[in-house]
Amino acid sequence: MSLVYEGYERQYCELSANLSRKCNSAAVLPDGEKKKQEVSVIQAGLDDADVLIRKMDLEARSLQPSVKATLLAKLREYKSDLNKLKREVKKLTMPNSNQPAHEDLESGMAGAHEANANQRDRLTMSTERLNQSSDRIRESRRTALETEELGVSILEDLQQQRETLLHSHKKLYDVDSAIDRSKKVLTSMSRRISRNKWIVGAVIAALILAIIVVMYFKFFH
Repeated sequence: MSLVYEGYERQYCELSANLSRKCNSAAVLPDGEKKKQEVSVIQAGLDDADVLIRKMDLEARSLQPSVKATLLAKLREYKSDLNKLKREVKKLTMPNSNQPAHEDLESGMAGAHEANANQRDRLTMSTERLNQSSDRIRESRRTALETEELGVSILEDLQQQRETLLHSHKKLYDVDSAIDRSKKVLTSMSRRISRNKWIVGAVIAALILAIIVVMYFKFFH
């Protein structure tokens, strides 16, 4: 699951639980300025919840189809809960001044009890979803840490392989240098052998010439 989506979901669950508590408190307040202020704060929170719902919807639609279907199903539940909360807030804005006092009291108490039950259910559901989101975030972090450790291990192996290759390259360079030196020695020896051959040839030629001269003087004089 996308970490971005989980972040939005966590924010929404926290906001939804907070709005539920505020609705629960506002339901037992008498009509007046304080109640209007409380309702105004709740309505602003509902606007923020709508924004988070839209963000989650966009993020869910950008994911793979298998994941997207699950997240969109959860989003429908969130939207349904948010619509219920909006209806309850709308009830809070309805005036009760035309009803008799005892009917106001009975209606207010009944509405408060019903609101309390609904808020408790919604709060429980939001808490469960928040816990599930927290578990998924922890699991994602654990997976990220394991992936990071694996990456570090791979980098260490690559570093060792690099050092081995550099060491092998140095050995090859040393061998190449030794071959060059051997080649130079062999070339020098070859030149010396060639020079010695010329010297030996010259000596032999001189000896042959000397023998010819000696024989000439011996037989013709």
